[in-house]
Amino acid sequence: MSDAPVSPSAAVITEDDLFDEADSAGESAEPVSPYDKPGRWFVVHTQSGYEKKVKQNLEARTASMNMEGRIHEVVIPRRDVPEFKNGKKVISSKRLFPGYVFVRCELDEEVWPVIRDTPNVTGFVNQGGAPSPLRRRDVEAFLGVEADRSREASKRAKPMFEYGMGETVRVKDGPFADFSGEIIEINEDQLKVKVLVNIFGRETPVELEFAQVARL
Repeated sequence: MSDAPVSPSAAVITEDDLFDEADSAGESAEPVSPYDKPGRWFVVHTQSGYEKKVKQNLEARTASMNMEGRIHEVVIPRRDVPEFKNGKKVISSKRLFPGYVFVRCELDEEVWPVIRDTPNVTGFVNQGGAPSPLRRRDVEAFLGVEADRSREASKRAKPMFEYGMGETVRVKDGPFADFSGEIIEINEDQLKVKVLVNIFGRETPVELEFAQVARL
């Protein structure tokens, strides 16, 4: 007996096919933890203020010495911090660990000198004299999903007020524009400040938005 041809409707659908269809439909996959990428994460100490230069130099050395398959990634962990400057909200990118860069690599006797001899590198963070790789929870906190969440949270966070209690400020706009007074209360939850303004010879507390005041 000859085998009958299988019709398209009778074709076997595998689990892989289902995943392929889901991907093609635009469904987003779970993010891959940086800890699960090839290599392990090490922390390299740099001369103060040379983090960016070390990153550039190490990436250049990796390419010129054909180490791309073993030195995978160089990262300067950063976070976005909302601040008020001159009455305006700005987002500043700040280094999480000044003086350090993170390197994902296959660390061995050949990779070690490539990193160690990079200009402005002063050594590895080590334990017992040997470079110590980061633990999963540290990698994911500083570089992974948690770091992404924290960046998003910082964008939604309330900005820090740049003036202090007792400081004299000038009112920029509103009915009390150009008046000046002493800060007597700061409400960071509502982004408001209370300023003691001299109105017709009498000290009067006036509530203002953060953005309505500026340094004299």
